Amino acid sequence: QVQLVESGGGLVEAGGSLRLSCAASGRTFSNYAMGWFRQAPGKEREFVAAISRNGGSTGDGDSAKGRFIISRDNAKNTVYLRMNNLKPEDTAVYYCAAHFSTGWSSIATRGPEYNYWGQGTQVTVSS
Repeated sequence: QVQLVESGGGLVEAGGSLRLSCAASGRTFSNYAMGWFRQAPGKEREFVAAISRNGGSTGDGDSAKGRFIISRDNAKNTVYLRMNNLKPEDTAVYYCAAHFSTGWSSIATRGPEYNYWGQGTQVTVSS
């Protein structure tokens, strides 16, 4: 089992920034590619960003391109999501997820590929 705990969400004005963190425990963190997803009320879960086991490969969803940066620190068992220039439409619960991967550089962009999920952290962007 992998336990994932997100933090760093909150209320921010449009144009502001937040950094989300996701702390992992239970298994070897570097064996997992990581991802961030979000879900707004009444909407389907949406892919935000993903990062490979070694941090060398990343991928962004359409909503994240040019504004969000995913990173990881394997020594701290933590993945981050830096969100800049936030917009009201970014309001959602943000979830981190872990994907067991045999490839150092591969990423996963679809929810069903992920094995473990955190409980989520709320991000609210006011206009």
